[in-house]
Amino acid sequence: MSRATGPLAEALAAGPVLLDGGLSNQLADQGCDLSGGLWTGRVLAERPEEVEAAHTAYIRAGAEVLITATYQLGHDPGLLERGVRVADRAARAADRPVWVAASVGPYGAVLADGSEYRGRYGLSVARLTAFHRPRVEALRAAGPDVLALETVPDTDEAEALLRVLAGTGARAWLSYTVEAGRTRAGQPLPEAFALAAAAPEVIAVGVNCCDPAQVLPALEAAASVTDKPLLAYPNDGSVWEAGAGRWHAPRTPAPWPVAAWRSAGARLIGGCCRIGPSEIDGLGRRLRTGRKSSGTPDGPDPY
Repeated sequence: MSRATGPLAEALAAGPVLLDGGLSNQLADQGCDLSGGLWTGRVLAERPEEVEAAHTAYIRAGAEVLITATYQLGHDPGLLERGVRVADRAARAADRPVWVAASVGPYGAVLADGSEYRGRYGLSVARLTAFHRPRVEALRAAGPDVLALETVPDTDEAEALLRVLAGTGARAWLSYTVEAGRTRAGQPLPEAFALAAAAPEVIAVGVNCCDPAQVLPALEAAASVTDKPLLAYPNDGSVWEAGAGRWHAPRTPAPWPVAAWRSAGARLIGGCCRIGPSEIDGLGRRLRTGRKSSGTPDGPDPY
């Protein structure tokens, strides 16, 4: 059994830890059907062996943390538990320690209409808290190493998620999706990150599913209000068009100045949508060698 036995927080204190990449793009590459509101959750429900294969592909690429296929699920406790169990099987089959992070996607992800890139759902913090509590409890009961509160678009949802965790002893990271130096809902990033600064349940804060160019300013904003380890797992710079259900790729690959991210405090680093095993393999090599680079995740070192 090779699943990690020590707390992820201890590993982050010791040095950088490599996250996996986008689960949806890897499942699509494996020929899976992701249509419908459940997205990767559909594959988890219908073909869990394919989800395990996707996790295994990232382990082979060097990933030290697997994020479960529970991002877009609602309140089905059996399916939420399955997501953790499938990732756990892949982690235990590895030849080295691997942590399992249970994905807690935002309310907008469950709507499956791109709302997580806008926020401001029109719901109170109390209603968002009531929405998230049962799914967080179900995921916690499944026994992951950490909860990934990810792609959070605004401070109302962050506050709701932190209310759910308060006093539970759970461990989680909090990751916003950002644009133009603010949350997707337009709030200042120092204000957003400050919410988690005093929360003992939060072991790391940062950003995910954003343009790589947005990462460094966000990390600097986080570092101005907290000394917690930071995290970064952007997408490839593409823009999601919810109505058409497709990504619009950038004309040129977005730079990944990983050395600058690390200097800003990033310790948990990986990729989100459209970042696959080959990019994670390249990113892992860069983290291991400590090279200064502003290339793409797997690109050459121009320095």
